[in-house]
Amino acid sequence: MTSEELAEVMDTNPVVIRRLMAGLRDDGYVRAEKGHGGGWTLARDLSKVTLRDVHEALGSPTLLAIGNRTESPGCLVEQAVNAALGDAMHAAEELLLARFGEITLAMLSANVNGRLGARRRRQHRETHHES
Repeated sequence: MTSEELAEVMDTNPVVIRRLMAGLRDDGYVRAEKGHGGGWTLARDLSKVTLRDVHEALGSPTLLAIGNRTESPGCLVEQAVNAALGDAMHAAEELLLARFGEITLAMLSANVNGRLGARRRRQHRETHHES
């Protein structure tokens, strides 16, 4: 698929897609073909690639939006909260990454295909009931 096609499906800008795909390409998960009929193609078996692999290929972005906002806060309350939550946040991230390692892209693909089939069946029923 082209960056434009992927962007449409993912409801984002093609530039965002190209930036994300570059990390995946650098780690050998996808290939880019230029020219007419080109685009992004998978370079590995979906059953061999996990969400953790993708997370790491994308630079291991922050998983949780909450947590320590500053490394050395001047506020004593913030220091106490950071100390109390630090270990818990680390444990939560490790647990999430472990789960990411259990989910393959083949599993996600099967889920998406099932949802797509259900959507098509629903649309078919709605179309035939309106007639």
